[in-house]
Amino acid sequence: MPSTVVVGAQWGDEGKGGVVDIYAAEADLVVRFNGGNNAGHTVFVGEEHFAMHLVPSGILRGRRCVLGNGVVIDPPGLLQEMRDLESRGVAVRGNLLLSENAHLVLPYHRALDAAEEKARGSAAIGTTLRGIGQAYADKYARHGIRALDMTQPELFRKKLAANLDHKNALLVKVYGAQALDLDQVYAELAPALEELAPLVTDTATLINRALDGGKHVLFEGAQGTLLDIDFGTYPYVTSSNPTAAAAGVGAGVPPKRLDTIVGVVKAYTTRVGSGPFPTECEPDLAEKFRTQGREFGSTTGRPRRIGWFDAAVARKSAMLNGIERLAVTHLDVLDQFDAIPICMAYRCDGERRDDCPNSLDELARCEPVYEEMRGWRKDTTDAKSAADLPAAARAYVDRLAEIMGARLCMVRTGPRRDQSIVIDA
Repeated sequence: MPSTVVVGAQWGDEGKGGVVDIYAAEADLVVRFNGGNNAGHTVFVGEEHFAMHLVPSGILRGRRCVLGNGVVIDPPGLLQEMRDLESRGVAVRGNLLLSENAHLVLPYHRALDAAEEKARGSAAIGTTLRGIGQAYADKYARHGIRALDMTQPELFRKKLAANLDHKNALLVKVYGAQALDLDQVYAELAPALEELAPLVTDTATLINRALDGGKHVLFEGAQGTLLDIDFGTYPYVTSSNPTAAAAGVGAGVPPKRLDTIVGVVKAYTTRVGSGPFPTECEPDLAEKFRTQGREFGSTTGRPRRIGWFDAAVARKSAMLNGIERLAVTHLDVLDQFDAIPICMAYRCDGERRDDCPNSLDELARCEPVYEEMRGWRKDTTDAKSAADLPAAARAYVDRLAEIMGARLCMVRTGPRRDQSIVIDA
């Protein structure tokens, strides 16, 4: 298939990194199209564990990788990630390119992120404090500094000085925080600017030419649909569009060139940060999931909130993304349960509703209406094919695919590559 888009269909952390890693084995080019280093994709290669925040997962397969124009790039953060990977034998520099049009996350963005979260008090959103939202805000306010500017140091410093005057006024006069020093900020950035500048190119042209040549391009999304800035549980969302349509905008390709949409869901549901979560479990039950499923954020280390599978969320994601194929991850975490509830609908103000409301107040009032499925109480971690799964486990993943109106294409029963059952490539 010429192009495949992999997106998260819940609140992020669905295990997209592992799914992308499997698909990347057959890809020629892997393109990240949204988000910043507030995201984390975790991949296990043998017994080794890699947590990547900006570099696409395809780098572990030796594939050529692109950070598209829809990504916001923290230069020192990216450089450190590259060095960490290279120190472990991963070839990065010969395989990674940055879009000229990608915007940069700079130290004043992080300072403002921290100041704004502090000012929100009990209404804090729960950001990763990486300055991602502030970088996107500057992009749309037309104050942004782009990767292309890294190739022109004098122009970069001029733009940095102009922006810092404005940001320092906000930090000091609005938030009572400390001003940032231009020379210090530039000195912090300079090594990364010098090393990353040779990687900057017109990636939109590169990607379209690859598609023209019949190459397989894999588009890798960060975060998940319910964190989408437009369609997620606003304001408890990320600052970009993690949905499939954003692959075109965030990489510079027309929509007709996006051939197959793969949605990734956990066999249950998790989220990090604040906001309504109708199927959230009690702490003792959540701990059972958390221990077995390694449910701690790969970027922040924060424990994730845990809940049963939410069909209303899944149906919304399927609709918004046009999901055709479904990958189910973390199935092994459910091996421990006798019965497994699926939230098929909500009850809100005494009435049943099958959809996931856009209103945060309504969603907060929603109570789950469960359908119970039989558990299997058998270890699935060594299953090599769909036939190896217990009948009840196969019935469960088939039910999830039916709910989303998609073809089941993959089931993952653990973090390793060999714990991926490809059902429909």
